[in-house]
Amino acid sequence: MILAAAQTKPKRGDISSNLLNHYNLIELAAQNGANLIAFPELSITGYERENAEALVFTEDDYRIDHLKELSVRNNIVIIAGAPIRIDSKLFIGEFIIAPDDSVSIYTKQFLHEGEDDFFDSSFDYNPMLTIEDQNISFAICADIDNPLHPENAAKNDTDIYIASIFFSPNGIPNAYRDLQNYAEKHKMNVLMSNFSGESWGSPSAGQSAFWNNKGELVGQMNDSDSGLLLVEKKGNDWESQIVKF
Repeated sequence: MILAAAQTKPKRGDISSNLLNHYNLIELAAQNGANLIAFPELSITGYERENAEALVFTEDDYRIDHLKELSVRNNIVIIAGAPIRIDSKLFIGEFIIAPDDSVSIYTKQFLHEGEDDFFDSSFDYNPMLTIEDQNISFAICADIDNPLHPENAAKNDTDIYIASIFFSPNGIPNAYRDLQNYAEKHKMNVLMSNFSGESWGSPSAGQSAFWNNKGELVGQMNDSDSGLLLVEKKGNDWESQIVKF
C-alpha cells in the first residue's frame, strides 16, 4: 500500500486553477503507485469563510467529474476538500472519491471559533474506507484538536487516520504533538496533509507528515515545498519519500 499526502499552495477562490493542480498531483501520485491521495482542508477553493457561499459545491457537483475519472483511470482514492452544501446546510467538507466511481462526503465535526458563523457541523457524514484490509477514517483540521475525534475513530477499528488541515506556523507544533500522541495511544497510522502557501491571507506551515502506529515520525515535508509525501507499507514497516512538484 502506498499513501500520498499532497502539499499544495492554493490560489484563493480560483477553483479552476486549484483543480488543475489537483489533477497534476493525482497523476504524479498514480505514477508513483499510490493507492490514495489526500489534499489539505478546503483544498479546491483554498480556506475560506466569508466567501464560502460563493464557492460552494453540491453533493453531486459536476466540477468533480474529472476527479472521478482520474480515480477510476488510475485506481486511486482521492480526498479533496471544498465547502459543500447538503440540503440547506453548509459544511466544511471533503469528497472521498473511490475507483469504483462512488463518492462519499465527510463533514468537519468540530469547528474553530468563528467558523460556526458560516458553517454547520455534523457527525452524520463520517464514512470509512478499506484498502488492502486497512480501515481508513478521516478528519479535517480542528477535528484533531478534540481527543474525542481520534478516540471515536479508534473505536471503529481504524488502522489509518487521515487528517486534512490548514495549520499556521504557530499551530503546527501542537498538531505534531497531538497526532503523534493519537498514533501511539490508539495504535493508528496517521497521515496529515497541510498547505505550504498562504490561504485566507494567512501563512500555512506545510510539514505534511506521517506517523506509524507506534507514534514514530516516518516522513515529513518542509514548510515551503509543494509536492507529495509518499509512504509505502512494507510488511509491518513504512518507508517514505518526497516528490517535489
